[in-house]
Amino acid sequence: MSELHTQSLRQLSEALHAKTLSATELAQHFLARAQADTTGSFLAIDPAATLAQAQQADARLANGTATRLTGLPIAHKDIFVTREWPTTAGSRMLAGYRSPFDATVVARLGHGDHGAGMVNLGKLSCDEFAMGSSNENSAFGPVKNPWDPSRIPGGSSGASAAAVAAGLVPAATGTDTGGSIRQPAAFCGITGIKPTYGRASRYGMIAYASSLDQAGAMARSAEDCAWLLSALCGPDLDRDATSLDVPAEDFSAQLGQPLQGLRVGLPQEFFGEGLSSSVREAIDAAMAQLRQLGATTVPLSLPLTELAIPAYYIIAPAEASSNLSRFDGVKFGHRCEHPADLMDLYVRSRTEGFGEEVKRRILVGAYVLSHGYYDAYYLQAQRVRRLIADDFQKAFAQCDVIAGPVAPTVAWGLGEKANDPVANYLADIFTLPASLAGLPAMSVPVGFGEAGMPVGLQLIANHLQEGRLLNVAHQYQCHTDWHLKTPQGI
Repeated sequence: MSELHTQSLRQLSEALHAKTLSATELAQHFLARAQADTTGSFLAIDPAATLAQAQQADARLANGTATRLTGLPIAHKDIFVTREWPTTAGSRMLAGYRSPFDATVVARLGHGDHGAGMVNLGKLSCDEFAMGSSNENSAFGPVKNPWDPSRIPGGSSGASAAAVAAGLVPAATGTDTGGSIRQPAAFCGITGIKPTYGRASRYGMIAYASSLDQAGAMARSAEDCAWLLSALCGPDLDRDATSLDVPAEDFSAQLGQPLQGLRVGLPQEFFGEGLSSSVREAIDAAMAQLRQLGATTVPLSLPLTELAIPAYYIIAPAEASSNLSRFDGVKFGHRCEHPADLMDLYVRSRTEGFGEEVKRRILVGAYVLSHGYYDAYYLQAQRVRRLIADDFQKAFAQCDVIAGPVAPTVAWGLGEKANDPVANYLADIFTLPASLAGLPAMSVPVGFGEAGMPVGLQLIANHLQEGRLLNVAHQYQCHTDWHLKTPQGI
């Protein structure tokens, strides 16, 4: 029992199905670890609700209706609404809010009529409304990186990454708007994948930037992520207008294919000035391993990479300013005390409820959508977005997957960039292009950089090619053990 938190989903599933372990025992083990959490990852834990789900899982395991995921623990980023746990999106604006329904992703992984039967351990912290790259923007305090508590775990899904890395939970959900699954996965030494935009339903996922937000999976290995992604993806046309009408598929069925002949594109823009030498060394070693497995590397160019940051930080705040306008203190959300009039209610409720980063992005978004600036900024950014997507299609004519670093450096210190939001934004330079193009992308642990902190390799594929990405990562992980490394004391 003492080593359960270091085992893969496959190992835990085999134990459950062999009846050498019960879902209740597994839930109790991870609940004890979650309750002793020192990283600040968990915002809400309800042992009674968790154990009730574990008992349901045991019943399914006993009567033969279990899936391979039934009884396995998971925790959800607090951006997904849940019926049995409060949902705050990391904001005081939603403190204490309880949803009357589960997000589609939560339902598909959980115990509904068509759920996989996973057991929810609770809700994980995140940057407020998923706005950030460090998980320091949560209204409930920063999350610490389990590899070094003085450093950030990345964001906005930093707590999801930290919880998996610290062995508090074997798997977690995350969301990726501009890199918020890949970057924290890289900084915490785990595997994380963002599927093609529209593959996973956004129903019940509190919106930040609707044309970019995408749910995904975070776990130790590519195989674990394949299991999770197979369950949470699929059309949800009645409830999500951006959902793709593409059938769900078993991504794990594509694992094990040889990499002989695979063409891996290396964009020159991902390896220029600003990239840490230790990060580059780890990426170069990973490329050498892929070549040893039969892949070939192809130099190529994504010339508009530098424009991804200005384009993203116009489009995303513009959509955020619209999405967050609903939080006005009237129907739900934080409401100020004793407002003098309606305008005072609006102003004070939003001022008190939102944090500084959220206010900054709302103001930027309102500005670029305002009369006289819409054409100059927002429409121009959308044109650049289209050109970035075109760059990727030209690149995929030369290669099968694109590889490079997830971030220019390893995780930085808590508070190090707190007063320099632009420096935080620049850390997203390598993840933003794939998000703007709606492409599937993932982070794979490939070693360690400065101060012994993890480094992640980013893999990007063309639309709907998640299986190919996961297979490349899986083959790499079959021949390396970086994904098995854990922080000291775990």
